[in-house]
Amino acid sequence: MRKFIIIILAFVSFGINAQQTDYNLKKGYAAEGYDVTEYFNNKAVEGHKDFTHAYDGVKFKFANQANLDKFKANPTQFLPQYGGYCAYAVADKGKKVGVDPETFEIRDGKLYLFYNSWGNNTLENWTEEGPEKLKAQADAAWAKVQYEKS
Repeated sequence: MRKFIIIILAFVSFGINAQQTDYNLKKGYAAEGYDVTEYFNNKAVEGHKDFTHAYDGVKFKFANQANLDKFKANPTQFLPQYGGYCAYAVADKGKKVGVDPETFEIRDGKLYLFYNSWGNNTLENWTEEGPEKLKAQADAAWAKVQYEKS
């Protein structure tokens, strides 16, 4: 009986600490360590290790204490959509693809990140093909792929 209780407590503890979303954690941080609050100032700014905070089981870095405090006050406002994976790839292919953290869009108060390498800027594709249509496709695809291993 004692072993059973220990096993149950371990599962409950794991469930409490498990992240709710599959985040793109390249470099060990959400948004590759870029300050998610600065995107809302239309800037891509790398965070500093002295201003780190864990939310939803994931580490975020911030440029300064004020931004860290802003995030702590309302973290869901700043979370990247689709776990920080490329919004266009989620919409177009139903796949989790890494991003260039300096290629982003704020649309309807939400942060979207995009792949941008080797002459392929998916933010341009997103804009040309219609963000509203692609957002609906990405939302549907994300519901299926968000917990798949990437």
